[in-house]
Amino acid sequence: MFALIVNEFDVLIGLCMGLGLAAASGFRVFLPPFLLSIAVRADAVEVDLANTSLEYFDSNVAVIVLGVATLAELSAYYVPWVDNLLDTIASPAAVVAGTGMTAIVLEGNTDPVIQWSLSIIAGGGVSAAVQSATVVTRGISTTLTAGIANPVVSTGENIASVILALLAMVLPILAALLVAVLVGMIVLKATEKVVPSSS
Repeated sequence: MFALIVNEFDVLIGLCMGLGLAAASGFRVFLPPFLLSIAVRADAVEVDLANTSLEYFDSNVAVIVLGVATLAELSAYYVPWVDNLLDTIASPAAVVAGTGMTAIVLEGNTDPVIQWSLSIIAGGGVSAAVQSATVVTRGISTTLTAGIANPVVSTGENIASVILALLAMVLPILAALLVAVLVGMIVLKATEKVVPSSS
């Protein structure tokens, strides 16, 4: 009985961490996986990826590749109009990153069917919602300022991604609550545009 409770708690913590990391990847695709790979290599986040399909993530090569990709992504988002082009690639990539990171932190804690179902539905869904909101925000910024304000938007996204990723790894339940509020705000804003007020 105690082992079952501990395992369920591990799954809950893993899911909360995955949701926080997935939301962070909605802001920046490569930054959260890069931070997670460093944490896994430093044993700050305990996941046993040995002999799994995800074991490559726990390697120096993964840290280096993700680090280079992160620098390239962060730099590209500061170039007006290139940032909008990058969003077309980042949208599906964010879903893949959110799904993958959720699967990584759930590895070994639950049945693979549950692990991947939660990863795809929750992790992928959260990253898709956040990424969609960033695309809309950047589109509005580009339309209203001809892209001049886009670096300010990019800086805000970078900060949000770092804070959410670190919070997810240190205080996963708090990160999940923050993600719930963020997704709630996104859904509320989206429904306001779909259902106009009667006033």
